[in-house]
Amino acid sequence: MKLRQISDLSDFSRGHWLRELLCRGDEPRHVQSSPDGQHLLLLQKSRPPTLPRVMAFQRHSIAGADLERSWQPPQPALVGLLFLQSPVVLGSWVLAVVWEHGRTEVWHFVVAVGWQLLQTLELCQGARARVVSVCSQGASLVWCEERPPLGAHSDMSKCAFRFCVCARALEVGEQGVRLGTVRIVLHNSPEYQVLASPQHIFLVPAAAGFATTSKFLLIWHPEKAEFTITAPSTGFIRSKVLRSSSESDFRKLLLGSVGLLSCFVPLDIHTSTVSNSGGLLLVSTKGSVSIVEPDGTHRHIFDLEGGPLAQGSPVQLKTFGSILACVLTGVLYLVDQNSGRLVEKEVLSMKEVHFLESQEEEDSIQLLSQTGIYSFSFSKPKDSSRPEPCLVEMVFEEACRYYQRRSLSSSKLTVEKLKKGGTFQAPVVLAAILQHSLHQKQKPARGLQDTYAKLLSTMSLELQSYMSLELLKACVVCAPESEVESYCKELVEQEVSRILQSDMDKDNLAYLNSVFTSFPKAAWKATRSCLQLQQNGDGLLVARATPEVWKKVLCQPQLEEVGQNGMAPLFELICASFLRFKPKWLPSFVELTQQYVSSSWSYSSKEGPEGRVPLYKRALGVLAQKSKHGEADDEMELELLLCSKRPKAVLQALHLLIRLKQWQRVVEVAEKFSKLSPLLNKEIFITLLAEFAQHRELDPYLDRLWPLCPAELTASDILTMVLQHLPPSQEDPVPFSSEGNQLTVGLLKPLLQRVVQRPSVQDEVYSDALQSTTFPPPTPPREH
Repeated sequence: MKLRQISDLSDFSRGHWLRELLCRGDEPRHVQSSPDGQHLLLLQKSRPPTLPRVMAFQRHSIAGADLERSWQPPQPALVGLLFLQSPVVLGSWVLAVVWEHGRTEVWHFVVAVGWQLLQTLELCQGARARVVSVCSQGASLVWCEERPPLGAHSDMSKCAFRFCVCARALEVGEQGVRLGTVRIVLHNSPEYQVLASPQHIFLVPAAAGFATTSKFLLIWHPEKAEFTITAPSTGFIRSKVLRSSSESDFRKLLLGSVGLLSCFVPLDIHTSTVSNSGGLLLVSTKGSVSIVEPDGTHRHIFDLEGGPLAQGSPVQLKTFGSILACVLTGVLYLVDQNSGRLVEKEVLSMKEVHFLESQEEEDSIQLLSQTGIYSFSFSKPKDSSRPEPCLVEMVFEEACRYYQRRSLSSSKLTVEKLKKGGTFQAPVVLAAILQHSLHQKQKPARGLQDTYAKLLSTMSLELQSYMSLELLKACVVCAPESEVESYCKELVEQEVSRILQSDMDKDNLAYLNSVFTSFPKAAWKATRSCLQLQQNGDGLLVARATPEVWKKVLCQPQLEEVGQNGMAPLFELICASFLRFKPKWLPSFVELTQQYVSSSWSYSSKEGPEGRVPLYKRALGVLAQKSKHGEADDEMELELLLCSKRPKAVLQALHLLIRLKQWQRVVEVAEKFSKLSPLLNKEIFITLLAEFAQHRELDPYLDRLWPLCPAELTASDILTMVLQHLPPSQEDPVPFSSEGNQLTVGLLKPLLQRVVQRPSVQDEVYSDALQSTTFPPPTPPREH
């Protein structure tokens, strides 16, 4: 790649001074070109007292007034230099210089006259407001301002949400400049940096923000009066239309999402800027470049080389068509935004460069350096002209990087290991190879080109699967309505089977969610087929799925991997299908899954699925999502609790049966699960003894309850518990009550007799000594 110099800065007014400023040790903080490319604005980070801080340089300019602005502390600092459209003349613009205290100067450039100050305006309504960030969209200004509390000694930490996002039209007419009414976009908010795209405003949390509010981004859609909440770690979260100013409160906007947002990881943003396509480009401190689209979706593009980025190291970003240009520490990266592929990498000889708006072709990039303005064009490489070794290595190296990021192993993945594994994924180049393969299939007379022979032989199984899938899709399109259902069933079975044999990443999981939503019955049949679910001769549910399939079923991605877009893990999808098509099988399925877990992971292992959320709780979560709850759902909840055989779940089921007053089942559950452990037996007996003290519903079952009494309970323990749970009396007690619902000593007598007659622990300890044949023991013989 060769740079072409298009200007040595001599064609700019005061070009020698511009060159001298660019060569100074104090690097300009900001360089901006006008919409027509005829003006350069420099905003200096630091300067000698004799030099201005903001300067404008004109290209091909004749004599005229220059634009220079300076300020010294404690004067308010400059916040933004913004070019706004002027509706008076098509294609004309004005420059707005916005200061920290809200004062806005509107400048206009007239040929042969120079820069003219049109008017000075007050942007903010409050005298104590302070502008922290500002941007322009069309002929409007959008800014974030701080509104300090009224008390002079107010604690600022308690006034965290003291910022407000506002918008105001700036109208330039023949009569002068006029500001429109202030529109409150969001009030009582934390500090935000506002960035404008042609149709949307991105709100990026300030670096010094609070941990709770620095986990997500906001996107404002002015035409719809709608806010979108999104997080790079999860993607789109939710959207809300703010119909009135009372709804524009930041806390009301987040109402209903606070618990969800608190689970996200904090944002990692080193640099942010808006692309020409309207998306928000983000660079993390680890060097990862990604884009957030206006609809809230997030997509990773590229990883910069060199490891973590220092806090002060500048990163320049600019998009030119579909190419993303990035400059970091003197290295220029050209990346295809659509594929994330590195098109070109060039080490620059210039110390510092700034991107300028190109007025030429879309694929032309302009750079400003100390020696002038340079331009270069790039052309898209043609993969078909590459030799086979280069193409093969590129495919497999990309696949290595893809799987290395997702591997839990510390060993490095090589191309040789990947070829032996037989699986890889390189979407961009794969698409080109598939296209070539399909073209050759249509012309069987011609042999395959030698360029692709080795690669196609490696991909033969993948190509066969792809071709069979494409053939089935064609059958679905051409089939009559009577046969479409059968084809859809076969298609869904193939897709579900294919995904269960591949990595369960967030893309595959999102695809499965869409399949289960669009084709619920076909997805249910495909799941039964993949898990090989059937009933044996005894009527019990059995599954003959392989361990690999079970692992996919139990996969529970982290919150930041899944994203809360209505997406459910595979286990929850299958449970929902059971509830819809075969509810009575769901407890048996959960029990089967637990058996596999217990044989594959140790109890409560953090690596296994039970180390996170127990399976019965995940199934209960699916049951709770039903819109209507009836008696059948209570029965299902009981079955799910009992099939887990966990002590807490069993006790929860027991309390549910007590609440439903199903006393026969209460006793049956108590008899069955008291055998699992002494501790559970004690908890069950104490629960039932408390119920026995409060009412007479359990009286018919006392002969079955008393044998459950634990050995360590004494008569005094039992009487204490009974007295604690007696219902409060409504009147003074009498010796002989006519009511039949009161507890009597006669009802407790069998239990107390059983406990008193039972040998105590101390009796068992000394039983051997007490059962001696002679007592006391004989005197030992004396020695004479």
